[in-house]
Amino acid sequence: MRIGHGYDVHRLEPGGKLILGGVEIPHTHGLAGHSDADVLLHAVCDALLGAAGLGDIGEHFPDTDEQYRGVSSMKLLEKTTALLEKQGFAVVNVDATLVAEKPKISPHKDAMRANIARVLGVDPGVVNVKATTTEGLGIAGRGEGMAALCTALIHRPGPGRAKSSEAG
Repeated sequence: MRIGHGYDVHRLEPGGKLILGGVEIPHTHGLAGHSDADVLLHAVCDALLGAAGLGDIGEHFPDTDEQYRGVSSMKLLEKTTALLEKQGFAVVNVDATLVAEKPKISPHKDAMRANIARVLGVDPGVVNVKATTTEGLGIAGRGEGMAALCTALIHRPGPGRAKSSEAG
């Protein structure tokens, strides 16, 4: 078993699409970034890469590489999943937290969980997405940006052991 932690933050800007967990959420602002700036998926990728000892999202998908300009972070999660599988790792669980004042995330959490679980090849029951505010403090509290944190547990299944999607 190996544990990884991921963290990401992006600035909010008027207009543009707000994509979180691969879900487009109606809002007056979107997140700024080289890709679609899905702060939640970026934190998930970093947690998984960290758990596997494979560096971080910036090493694998640098903002200096034009092939990632505007790319869906779901694609980055797919590539991250492939990197883990190549190393023989399977996901046990993912626990992610979005830090934002607005918009309300609750109506979209199930779709986010389903998106993440589908790409990881696990049961949605082992993926948790939650949100919190900062009570008006800091960049999230002032509405300047959003942050996300994620903890992921992975393992290398051995002979005769169930994969995480079967063990759920």
